[in-house]
Amino acid sequence: MILKGKKVVIMGVRNKWSIAWGAAQSAYEQGAEVICTCSEDSLEKVKDLVKELPGTSVYVMNDVSVDKDISDCLDEIKKDYGKIDGFLHAIAHANTDDLRNDFILTSRDGYAHAQDVSSYSLVAITRMAVEKDMLNEGASIVAYTYYGSEKAIQGYNIMGVAKAALEASIRYLARDLGVKGCRINGISAGPIKTLSAKGIKDFNSILTVVEDRAPLHRNVTIKQVGDSTAFLFSDMSSAITGEIIHVDSGFSSVGV
Repeated sequence: MILKGKKVVIMGVRNKWSIAWGAAQSAYEQGAEVICTCSEDSLEKVKDLVKELPGTSVYVMNDVSVDKDISDCLDEIKKDYGKIDGFLHAIAHANTDDLRNDFILTSRDGYAHAQDVSSYSLVAITRMAVEKDMLNEGASIVAYTYYGSEKAIQGYNIMGVAKAALEASIRYLARDLGVKGCRINGISAGPIKTLSAKGIKDFNSILTVVEDRAPLHRNVTIKQVGDSTAFLFSDMSSAITGEIIHVDSGFSSVGV
């Protein structure tokens, strides 16, 4: 088990279809002590879910656009667990209209909201974890992104722009964290049917294209993304930082 003795925080679990849930399961299977965070409205559902992973605890990180909400949650986790070996950032949100309408119609408020929740929250959480001295030597942070940050994907719109900012943030954070002996990387996961994916227009057509064109001719699962996350949490990836790793059945590697 590659995570035996490690404590990892999985942020952004919503339900059993969440990619973050796949990461929680993989980390648990690899021996980690798992700590989940979720929003207030998902709390009871997530509490029921983690019963499948005995010993896993759940904390509320309600609004990542509010520094106090982040800080209070991290304080509770540190009080109960001390220093942490891994953090997963699986948090993103955009207004439905800004996903379904043409990108040119994105509102100023909608643009700011998507960036704040989906990108800046990673910076805020990382900064506070450092300030609170929560990161063990060799700690690893992982954030989830998507190919829409690199290419214009119809229906992804403002979220693609937010994920591009997230990926740039990972590279800059890698420099700051490196001097502290810690790492940060991103996983660009292939499309998966999650609650968030329902907001993307014609999402099923994206799944069909990936299955048709990806070298492996299949879509990815939350288990596969979770296993890759566990690897990045582990000491087996100790020389990897500042990278965006595609876990997408090879789709991003092919042309037309």
